[in-house]
Order: sequence, then C-alpha cells, then structure tokens
Amino acid sequence: MDANTPPTGTQSTSPVYTLWQLVLLMLKLGTIGFGGPVALVGYMHRDLVEQRGWISEADYKEGMALAQLAPGPLAAQVSIYLGYVHYRILGATLAGIAFVMPSFLMVLGIGWAYVRFGGLPWMQAVFYGVGAAVIGIIAMSAKKLTEKSIGKDKLLWAIYLLLAGVTIATESEIAWLFIAAGILVWFWRHPPKVFKNGNGLSALLALPIAPLVNMASSETLIQIALFFTKAGAFVFGSGLAIVPFLYGGVVHEHQWLTEKQFVDAVAVAMITPGPVVITVGFIGYLIAGVKGAVVAALGTFLPCYLFTVIPAPYMKKYGKLPAIIAFVDGVTAAAVGAITGSVVVLAQRSIVDIPTIALALVTAGLLWKFKKLQEPVIIATAALIGLAVYPVLHR
Repeated sequence: MDANTPPTGTQSTSPVYTLWQLVLLMLKLGTIGFGGPVALVGYMHRDLVEQRGWISEADYKEGMALAQLAPGPLAAQVSIYLGYVHYRILGATLAGIAFVMPSFLMVLGIGWAYVRFGGLPWMQAVFYGVGAAVIGIIAMSAKKLTEKSIGKDKLLWAIYLLLAGVTIATESEIAWLFIAAGILVWFWRHPPKVFKNGNGLSALLALPIAPLVNMASSETLIQIALFFTKAGAFVFGSGLAIVPFLYGGVVHEHQWLTEKQFVDAVAVAMITPGPVVITVGFIGYLIAGVKGAVVAALGTFLPCYLFTVIPAPYMKKYGKLPAIIAFVDGVTAAAVGAITGSVVVLAQRSIVDIPTIALALVTAGLLWKFKKLQEPVIIATAALIGLAVYPVLHR
C-alpha cells in the first residue's frame, strides 16, 4: 500500500481535491450523464475512485450500501454521500445540487415548451413515438431489476407478485406496503430478538422529513409539497419505483394531470440526463408553473438528502446488520413488483395501435440484444418515427 493512501475503511484528513473540483465534476455528470442510475454511479466510480483517486474504494462502497438501504434515487444519493466524505454537510449539499440541477433546468425548459407548443402536431407526434418506446425501456428495466433483486427466494417472489398485482389492480402504489414488506422479511429472517435489540432500524424509520409547507403560497403548492415529500420518502431501489406512486397521486387522487400528460412526463425523464426522478420537476411545472416545479423537486429530493446525511456517520456501525439487510430485501422486492405492475398500467395508455405496439416491442428487443445500447439513442429514434408516422395516422 502506498504511504499516501489512507487505510481501508478510513477517510483521508487531507483530501487531494477541492470542494469546487468535486462540484464541477458532479455538474458535468449531471449534464451529460445518460444511461440511468447504474450507469451514473459507474461514472462516479470511474472518475472519482479509479481515475482521480479522490475517493477511496471503501468510502465509495459505503455510499453505495447506504443508497441501497435508504429510500431515495440511487445516483443522487451516492453523489450526496461522496460529497459528504471529505466536506461533510456543505460538500453533500453542493454535490447533490450540482448533480441534480442540470437535469432540473432541462425539464423546466421542456415543460415550458410542452405547455407553449403542446397543442402543435409536432409535439404530439414526438411523444406519440417516445411514449411507446418508454414502455419498452421500463419493461426491460423491470426485467433486469427482477433478475438482480429477487433471486430464488420464495418470500421475495410472493411479495414481488403481490405488489405487481396490487399496482395493476389499483393503478397506483400503496406506499405502506413497501414498509410492511420490509418488516415481514425482517421478522421472517430475524424475528423477536432483533426486534427487541432494535439494531438501529427504528432509528432509520424515524428519520425526520422536513415539511415544505412554509414554502408554499397557495393550497395547490401546499398539496404539491406534501405529496412529493411523501413520494420522495418511498423511492426504494431505483428512480423508476416512483412512477406508479406518482401515477396514483398525480392522475387519480389529485387529478393534476391527464394519463397522457403523465406518460409524457416519464418520457421527458428518459430523454434528459441525470436522475429519472427529475420527472417530478416537469410534473410540478405542468401543475403550477416554475413554483410548482421547484416545490415538487425540493419535496422529492429533500428526503433523499436527509436519508443520506443523517445516517452517514453511522453507516459503518449499522449498515451490515442482518436486520437491516433483511428489511432492504423486502422493500426492494416490493419496489420491483410495483415497477413491473406499472409497466402494464402505463402500457394501457401508450400502446394504442400497431405502430406503438411495434415501437415498444422493438425497443425491448434492442435493449435485450444490445446490452450497452443507450436509452437516449432509442428515444431520439422513436421521436423521429413519431414525427413521421403520427401525421399520417391523424390527418
């Protein structure tokens, strides 16, 4: 081991990079980082651990473990944790903002164009193609998550199938079932003794979520703040897990958006870099303009931020406890089941004719055949197909 390398599992007291260097790198990743959460955290490992040596392998693995353990979009949480490693709260805050801000500004611009030009045929044509392709992308994401997360565990499969069925039947996500699934697996694998000792799980579940109500200036903004804060607290495993939850609340409960607008919002998240969860900014803009976008984004990412910086100092002490691992497995199975169910729910709105069926199937086939194919390439192609086909079918 090099004399200048900190021992494994420890943090260097003298970082070899400045906070602003880290912020600029996160800004870059947030601007050009396509490929979804797994790709984004891979870029962070490549740039920060392998190429620059700013973050140790041990610190990176701890950040990944915490992101998998707590609710919140994976890539955003890892960026926040890596900022925390050497620069604590200030570093976590600035790194997280730098990573999320570029995609937020992009969806804000797209939201403006959508509202201003949404009635024009070209805009409708683009989302006609993109909406169908998104179904294929989510279907393949659900497949990969299922293979990776569920394995051969019969209890996890039961939870997975139950949540998929509930999501399809209710066309929404029942958030408390996530927690119930985690507790069930926890009790099944490590019953009474673990419960009596606590082992830190109760502290995890009791983490505070700061209210955003004071930021609101109207009843609608208050509702947006409360709903999206709740949504942000239950995004386990992947940013796509928030899709069925948002669908139930935004389309059915509050009726802020139509079904078509919601599918378009998911599509917007797919064509922009950064976290998929940034779709909340687009949704917020459609509901209440710039204020709605800001409140929705803050409401979603504040729980993610808190679930990272609050338990960060205790990660090494509690992260590998069997009770915590069991809880995460249960929640993940529930989240992946909900994602799978949401594919069926959203497909009913986007798959409307033979061309859209073909687009969804071809998208899924391409992603299955070519593992490294980037989603933005598919989305751009689908948009061009929509521009060509939609006017012919809707003359």
